Amino acid sequence: MEVTNQSAVTEFVLLGLSDQPTLEKTFFVLISLMYLVILLGNGVLILVTVFDFHLHTPMYFFLGNLSFLDICYTTSSIPLVLDGFLTPRKTIFFSGCAVQMFLSFAMGATECVLLGMMAFDRYVAICNPLRYSVIMSKAGYVPMAAGSWVAGGTNSLVQTSLAVQLPFCGDNVINHFTCEILAVLKLACADISINVISMEVANVIFLGVPVLFIFVSYIFILTTILRIPSAEGRRKTFSTCSAHLTVVVIFYGTILFMYAKPKSKDPLEADKQDVSDKLISLFYGVLTPMLNPIIYSLRNKDVKVAVKKLLSQKCFTQ
Repeated sequence: MEVTNQSAVTEFVLLGLSDQPTLEKTFFVLISLMYLVILLGNGVLILVTVFDFHLHTPMYFFLGNLSFLDICYTTSSIPLVLDGFLTPRKTIFFSGCAVQMFLSFAMGATECVLLGMMAFDRYVAICNPLRYSVIMSKAGYVPMAAGSWVAGGTNSLVQTSLAVQLPFCGDNVINHFTCEILAVLKLACADISINVISMEVANVIFLGVPVLFIFVSYIFILTTILRIPSAEGRRKTFSTCSAHLTVVVIFYGTILFMYAKPKSKDPLEADKQDVSDKLISLFYGVLTPMLNPIIYSLRNKDVKVAVKKLLSQKCFTQ
């Protein structure tokens, strides 16, 4: 395949749910509302973690990063999805597809690492409280958060670079709402074994390692909590990490559900499964970012107080 053939495809067509227009209108309204909740909820969390002095701690610094990441992640794809619901022919230029693929991949990998860093913060706070201020000083938690962003961005740059170097010279229809990297790779008219191997290695590093790290951290955390003599003490201690644990279960549980489902060999069932997979992927991309601020607000007294203070100040200034 000559290099010039790589420019044969200059744009991609996003299939989405074009064969089900009624569903598209319904999902446009639903996803729009969820996106507004994401922007509002995560935006408020960022504001309170920045402007409330009492929340200038490692845990809330990580939470602010998580909220900013969720806004970036959804903004990299949701406007494209919403536009696709309204546009009869949903097209995206090759360069735009590469950018969208890079951003969504980078945000996903960064969140995996960031959740691991947050688990370490809870481990130190509960298992080594006397050394918490030393270990989780500003000189420690800022590089940890920055490292999560750098690691996620670097991984995405590698995966995206490998993908855009492939020749695309035939079919340009992506059977998805966005430029999902696996759906794009299926359209390449060349061997993608290197891409597949690279992504498998990345999955081990950015999914397997953080999950193992979080699992081990919570074993130590639960062991420490069970040693506390009073039930009230155990409850209060566990409440400091319950929000993070809930977010982790939702985030990784959805991923496992998406990839652990058996694939049907029946063509009719496979078509239905394609629609199901796309919808699960779509709601995974908006559900977790929408639930994160709700979970942290409902299960955290400090955040509740900070949000009420912010709202009261806003109302007072008006």
